[in-house]
Amino acid sequence: MTGPAARPSRRAYVVWLVALTAYVVAVFDRASLGVAAVDAQERFSAGASAVSLFLVLQLAVYAALQVPVGVALDRFGSRRMILAGAVTMAAGQLVLALATDVPTAIAARVLVGAGDAMTFISVLRVIGLWFPGRTVPLITQLTGILGQLGSIAAAYPLVALLHGTSWRTTFLGAAATGLVVAVLVLVALRDAPAGTVTPPPAGLAELKRNLADTWREPGTRIGLYTHLVTQFSGTVFALLWGYPFLVVGEGRSPTTAAGLLTLLVVVGMGVGPLLGRLCGRWPLRRSVLVFSILAATASIWTVVLLWPGRAPLPLLVVLVVVLGTNGPGSMIGFDYARTENPPQRMGSASGVVNVGGFVASLLTILAVGAVLDLLTPGSSTDYDLGAFRAAFSVQYVFWAIGLVGVLRHRRELRERLARDGVVLAPLHVAVGARLRGGSAYR
Repeated sequence: MTGPAARPSRRAYVVWLVALTAYVVAVFDRASLGVAAVDAQERFSAGASAVSLFLVLQLAVYAALQVPVGVALDRFGSRRMILAGAVTMAAGQLVLALATDVPTAIAARVLVGAGDAMTFISVLRVIGLWFPGRTVPLITQLTGILGQLGSIAAAYPLVALLHGTSWRTTFLGAAATGLVVAVLVLVALRDAPAGTVTPPPAGLAELKRNLADTWREPGTRIGLYTHLVTQFSGTVFALLWGYPFLVVGEGRSPTTAAGLLTLLVVVGMGVGPLLGRLCGRWPLRRSVLVFSILAATASIWTVVLLWPGRAPLPLLVVLVVVLGTNGPGSMIGFDYARTENPPQRMGSASGVVNVGGFVASLLTILAVGAVLDLLTPGSSTDYDLGAFRAAFSVQYVFWAIGLVGVLRHRRELRERLARDGVVLAPLHVAVGARLRGGSAYR
C-alpha cells in the first residue's frame, strides 16, 4: 500500500475535517443521554438502574462491534462505514425522540451504540491513509481532543434546547444533525488520495489468522488494558453519572455541573498534545504516563469519596481536571497497537484496544446504577451523597484489573526487548541521559 505525500495536502485536511465532524457528532450522540439522565428518569418513570441500562446496552453494542467493524472497515473503507454510522445514529435519535417507554428507549440507544462503533476507528483509518506517518500521532491526538466538542454541545446547546422546548424537539434536532453529517460525508469524504494502491480484501482464513496474531501480540493486550484503566472513570463521569452526582449528590446547580463537565473536555484538549509529544519522545516509557494517570485518578476519587460532607467546589474542580486526563491517556493504548502490530493488522488491533475502556465503562455504569437503586429503593431521583459514594467505589475493582493487565503485558514487552538486546535503564538514569543528549537505554 502506498502512503500519502511527504507533506499533507490541502485536500487531506478537508477530508480529515469532514471525518472529524462525523466523530464530533458521534460523541454528541453518545453523550446526549448523560446530560438528560434526570429528564429521562421522569419521562420514562424509571429508576437509576433502568436509565443506566440505556447507556450500558449502548456501550455494550459499541464494544461488541469493534472487532467486526475493524474487519468490515478493511473491506469497505472509511467512507461507507462513517456514512453507515451517521445514518444509524440519526435513526437512534429519531426513535428516542418518539419513545415513551423504556424498551423503545433502549432500542434507540442500541442504534446509537451501533452507529458510534463505526465511526472512530474509521476516522483513524482516514488519518493513516491521508497523512504521512510522522504527522499521524499528532492528527490522531487532535481528533480525539476535538471530538470532545461533541460533549460540550451536549452539555450546553442540547440541555438548553431540552429545557426550553421538549424532549421530542430536542432529539429530533439531534437526528437531523446526523443526517446532515451523512450528506457531508457522502459528498466530500474519500477513503484515500487518488492513486493510492490498497491490497485486495483478505479471505476468511487470513482474517482469522490475523485476528489470532493480533490478540497474541503483547502490544495489543497492553494497549487494551491501558485503554481500560485510563478511560473508564472519565467516561462514566462524562457520559452519565457525573451530572447527577454533581447536581443531586453534591448539591451543585445545573449550570455549575455543566461548567465542570465542560472543564473536563477543555483539560483533555490541553493534555492530549502533551501526552502525544511525551509518547513520541519516550516511546518505551509510555507505561509511566499510564501509571501516573491511574495514580492521580484513584487518589483524587479517594479524597472526594472520603471527604466529610459535600466536597468543596475547588476539590470538585481538581477531580474534573484529573478526569480530563483520562481520555487523552486512553489514546496511549492505540499507540501501543500502532507500534507493535504490522499495518495489515491495524484495524483489528485498534478494535481490540477500543474494547477495553468501553467494557469497563459499561460495567461501571451498570454497577453504579445498581448500587444507587439498592441503597435508595424505588424510582426516586433523591439519591443521597452516601449512596453516590458507595456507588462510585466500584471503580476500584476496575482500576485493579487494569493495573494488573498493564503490569503483566509490560513485562512481556520488556522481555522481548531484552531478547533483542535492548535493556531499559532505570527511569532516572534514562531521563538524565536524554537530557544530556545520550541514550535512554543500556
